[in-house]
Amino acid sequence: MMDDISLVIPAKNEANALPIVLNELKKKKLKFNIIVVLDKKDIQTFNAIKNFNTKIIFQTKKGYGNAIIEGINAVKTKYLCIFYADGSTDPRFITPMLNKMKKKKYDAIFGSRYEKNAYTYDDNIITKTGNFFFTFLGNFLMKFKISDILFTYVIAKTKLFKDFKFQSNDYCLCLEIPFKLKINKCKYSTYPCIERKRFADKKKVKAFSDGLKILIYFFKNYLNFINRK
Repeated sequence: MMDDISLVIPAKNEANALPIVLNELKKKKLKFNIIVVLDKKDIQTFNAIKNFNTKIIFQTKKGYGNAIIEGINAVKTKYLCIFYADGSTDPRFITPMLNKMKKKKYDAIFGSRYEKNAYTYDDNIITKTGNFFFTFLGNFLMKFKISDILFTYVIAKTKLFKDFKFQSNDYCLCLEIPFKLKINKCKYSTYPCIERKRFADKKKVKAFSDGLKILIYFFKNYLNFINRK
């Protein structure tokens, strides 16, 4: 039964891809609760999905991280899954990720594109290099033990994520999640996934400017972590 998990789907200008994603989820015939979070100006995406059985929230602020945060705050099920609006996250991994979390009593499970039996069809050389760099930093300095730190295909306990009160309104949320798990001594693991090519529309990540923000965020919070000890 999957009625105890909600999919949080942040979406921005995904009028072509998101309906395909929602149709795919519908065909799976699993009892997902689906929460789509949109920019209030994104009327085109809203019109494309308004007839689907989903809860649609318009952000009060802006940014990828903020969309996820507002989606998390709207979840009423025991578990949540951060899911992508572009089709790159394959829903067939939700069940095994959730089962692993329940069986091993983890607080969160991170999907990974860089483990055995995992792969990505959507990465390019720039994003892949950046991901390996930040994953190395996180594992070397923070001892995260996560193989794919910027891939926010994550399943977690809803109450825990709500209690974290995330602050990052941008892509820095990718790092805030493992930082909060580490600081709070939570139990988490990874699961190998295959990332598909996006179904349509364009990537929203700006590799260099967003990468710089993430780098600054990492070292700022790493220093805060060290000073806590």
